[in-house]
Amino acid sequence: MTEIARFYDDFQPSHYDIYLDIDRGTKKIKGTTRITGIAKSANIAIHQKNLKIDLVEVNGEQSKFEIDTTKDALRLTMDKLGKVEVKVEYETKLTDSMMGIYPSYYEIDGVKKQIIGTQFETNFARQAFPCVDEPEAKATFDLALKYDEKPGELTLANMPENRVEDGVHYFDTTVRMSTYLVAFAFGELQGKYAETKSGVKIGVFATKAHKANELDFGLSIAKRSIEFYEDFYETPYPLPHSWQLALPDFSAGAMENWGLVTYREAYLTLDPDNTSLEMKQLVATVIAHELAHQWFGDLVTMKWWDDLWLNESFANMMEYVAIDALEPEWRIWETFQASESPAALQRDATDGVQSVHVQVKNPAEIDALFDGAIVYAKGARMLVMVRALIGDDALRAGLKNYFEEHQYDNATGADLWKALGKASGMDVLKIINSWLEQPGYPVVTAKVEDDDLILSQKQFFIGEGHDQGRQWQIPLNSNYDEIPTIMSEKEVKIAGYQNLREKKGEPLRINIGNSSHFIVKYDDTLLEDILRDVTGYDSITQLQILQDLRLLAEGNQVSYETIVPLLNKFADSKYALVNTALYSVARNLRKFVTPHTVEEQNLKALYNKLSAHQVDRLGWIQRVNESVDDQLTRPYVVGAAIYGNNKTAVAQAHELFSANKNQLSSLQADVRAAILINEVKNFGSHELFNKLLEEHRRSADGSYKSDICAALTSSKDPAILNELIDKFEDADTIKPQDLRAWFAGVLSNAEGEQLAWDWIRNEWQWLEDTVGGDMEFTTFITVIARVLRTEERLAEFKEFFEPKLVVPGLTREIKMDTSVIESRVKLIAEQQNGVNKAIKEVL
Repeated sequence: MTEIARFYDDFQPSHYDIYLDIDRGTKKIKGTTRITGIAKSANIAIHQKNLKIDLVEVNGEQSKFEIDTTKDALRLTMDKLGKVEVKVEYETKLTDSMMGIYPSYYEIDGVKKQIIGTQFETNFARQAFPCVDEPEAKATFDLALKYDEKPGELTLANMPENRVEDGVHYFDTTVRMSTYLVAFAFGELQGKYAETKSGVKIGVFATKAHKANELDFGLSIAKRSIEFYEDFYETPYPLPHSWQLALPDFSAGAMENWGLVTYREAYLTLDPDNTSLEMKQLVATVIAHELAHQWFGDLVTMKWWDDLWLNESFANMMEYVAIDALEPEWRIWETFQASESPAALQRDATDGVQSVHVQVKNPAEIDALFDGAIVYAKGARMLVMVRALIGDDALRAGLKNYFEEHQYDNATGADLWKALGKASGMDVLKIINSWLEQPGYPVVTAKVEDDDLILSQKQFFIGEGHDQGRQWQIPLNSNYDEIPTIMSEKEVKIAGYQNLREKKGEPLRINIGNSSHFIVKYDDTLLEDILRDVTGYDSITQLQILQDLRLLAEGNQVSYETIVPLLNKFADSKYALVNTALYSVARNLRKFVTPHTVEEQNLKALYNKLSAHQVDRLGWIQRVNESVDDQLTRPYVVGAAIYGNNKTAVAQAHELFSANKNQLSSLQADVRAAILINEVKNFGSHELFNKLLEEHRRSADGSYKSDICAALTSSKDPAILNELIDKFEDADTIKPQDLRAWFAGVLSNAEGEQLAWDWIRNEWQWLEDTVGGDMEFTTFITVIARVLRTEERLAEFKEFFEPKLVVPGLTREIKMDTSVIESRVKLIAEQQNGVNKAIKEVL
């Protein structure tokens, strides 16, 4: 295995002068980079990838050099140690991989246009200019940019532009920062501006394919987020501006480049008059996440990629802290409970999952670290746990000290825990280390034996798991005072349960608020006590009950058969959070039914039974002053009614489609997907297919485009699905950044599963060539593992992917997803008959 050599050990840059001349027509780039730094060794290396090096000078003298393509290295020998200046003249090309310097394509009135942007995380700056491309190698940067400029085009970068001479744009010197945070863009852009209370200039930019008012929401959230963080961190935003740029082609969701944050269009721009509340919440949290990084990740940066969680976990928590302060009526922490928590709990229960903090020994493993469910969601849950333990005052004081001590520098996880521990007077590391360094999480079993309440912890697995006797420091958060605050032992015994129950006057509950990263398995006595008045609890408690039971069923510790009769208790809930959990369980029941069978019809009837009253209550059209809960619940229940082929709902959706057939984008955004899906499934035709596909090509509305994707991939016509798959490799129709969603949609459609599965096996090399450098490439495998469920498919999965186990960036994902499919196949075999019997009995 190739060990990662740290180039920074031998050469430590302090400043870069970067000149780039970019020709969009030929896609050629000519560059000159001067690097001032300290040579600590006679033999130094500078990162470069796919650069044609024309000349290298060291201290003004031409120098011999070697190119090591296996290590992305430009190797030089120094005559003397100490301060040196290395000048490199080179040529390269714009990429079409959404990495490095690349074009983004879009259309206005049928005319194809492009803007140029950058994406340098994790290690793609080396494709743009020679550099020591490691997080620890912080330096200042002077950027000079020339391109085939046309009148009216905008040029953006990390810092303000200070002059333009002979067509060259010069920008102010940056603060000290890592190479992966350098960014620039240019093209035919529109922008809107604001200014924070402290004088930071805020801008939001997008192509002119968007209406001007689509920039307003993002501008408001960005401005208020910067103001919030300056106050919360008690540390000023250190740059003169904060630009937010929507790129038409973007591989990730967003990227925290210091001063020039880049986004997918769908995560920055939105129609203020017709966007669902759920989408507004998503856009707001994405913006708040990236702006949290301007301090936590940019001002202070992880020393090496093994501490990626230090950036991402914290930003993931802070996005919710910020939006909760900015938009308190949204109750955004409920969204955290509905999305981050179940994602983390599901993924982290698979044997072989990475820990939050994980060693990186191979360059190919860096991109594989970006596991959203672990580094982002689990890490955020871990920090929420810490926040609950130490309180906001200690958190803010600790962060202020952390920023002061490490600003413009690098840090490790230990540095953060030291700062928080000092501020709180608690040994934070002792509590958190078991969560940080170990994969997985425990199930706490609570049972009553001989009037003793016994709590025990053991690692929870979905599927086969190798129990290594792991233990955690578990904040139990019980409603009984006699339960210890932290459970560090394997087992805790508390005498006199009946006295405790009578004294408290309410059922025992553990993990109140669902803020700690574990699940609870109550014995029958304790569970029946809780379920006796289950709908009287708050929404998070109800969600937690359904969540934990679903996970226990997935882990085969209880049966879905016992959960089915409980569902109707929650069906009329007015809590959106409860409906999220309810339909998560219902969705999981689909794996137990075979398409086009009586069992599937029974499941659809159950969906109708669960949703009927809510659809009648809410209707399809939003009312004035409607509650947040009702707005968020409606998409779930109308979607359930359409899946269940509810005749009334099908007719209502068709009527709404017909009334708006000439302006489909104006359909109410929160039900638009359900209406389009209904039309394609029940009234579909080639004419409709072509119409929607053309709408998708023309629209710049990310939310609307996503709804069209959901609709077209749900078609029951094999000819249409075949035609759709033919478009997978047509970037003018389906952008590579969106391909995973289209593929997943067809694969999860019973009529399209074989077609999609055949396509990805036949076209894997094309896929790898097109998006293989993307940090989210492995999620194509994750998507497959979410769908396949038979012995035959398992065998085919193994046959195709096992030869790829030798690819370092794919190894962990393939092993885990093999286990995911194996556990699903086994679960279906063991529970299918009982589940289908239970569904039939509750109808």
